[in-house]
Amino acid sequence: MKNNRHPVLEQITLSLKDLYPQEEVKSISKIICEDLLGLNYLSLYLDKDIIISDKQKKDLISILNRLKNFEPIQYLVKEVQFMGHSFFVDFGVLIPRPETEYLVELILKKESRAKKLLDIGTGSGCIAISLAKGLPESSVDAWEISEKAIQIAQRNNKQLKAGVNIEKRDVFQPSFQNNLYDVIVSNPPYITEKEKESMEPNVLKWEPNLALFVPNDKPLLYYEQIAKIAQSLLRKSGVLYFEINSFYGKEVVSMLEGLGYLYIELIADLYGNNRFIRAER
Repeated sequence: MKNNRHPVLEQITLSLKDLYPQEEVKSISKIICEDLLGLNYLSLYLDKDIIISDKQKKDLISILNRLKNFEPIQYLVKEVQFMGHSFFVDFGVLIPRPETEYLVELILKKESRAKKLLDIGTGSGCIAISLAKGLPESSVDAWEISEKAIQIAQRNNKQLKAGVNIEKRDVFQPSFQNNLYDVIVSNPPYITEKEKESMEPNVLKWEPNLALFVPNDKPLLYYEQIAKIAQSLLRKSGVLYFEINSFYGKEVVSMLEGLGYLYIELIADLYGNNRFIRAER
């Protein structure tokens, strides 16, 4: 960025340069200017004499204070792009990640003939809604235990006209119905408590612990329970997909083998980390 910058860009950079990497500060600067302050980033970059209002100055101070407290920028904007759609996000749901897009793409590619799908632990609804949009002839259900997450998922479902059936369900107290699914997918809590010390503060302080963590002595807690439920809910030759903790890929595979699942695949993400599992009933 050139010298003699616009005061707004200078203020953002000085406030955040010791807290975020340089490239991230640039990205955040653009979001602050365009999405939160209604300013044209390029115009500010090129013209240091553009005048901003007193309200914009006040809003900028508030935004920077929140970012200095490591609040995720996505919670300020209230929006995340996922699979080409804009999802509303707020406190109480995980912020959708790019690697989860890859999981959705895998399902859309491999299970294009699936007629009935279930997303367990839907959060913002990003997986279920993206599957419904990508497979418009299919029926998609979604389970979630958090009331706040259900409200957000319902909002996204309505906004994107996805037609997902969202229900409050606890996987540890399941009530089985006669629904049989072609595909069940879940991105459950999978980070062990001991991994907290290596995590970024914007995740630890702000994103919901309920959706993130499992006890150190039970890293497969949700995988095992969901895999057992899926035995009753999947059709013959139905498919189970998980997003997993890359440290426990082999353990999840072994657990699924022990439950009688077939053709189990451990799939790497775009960074080469074991991140997904596909298994057939």
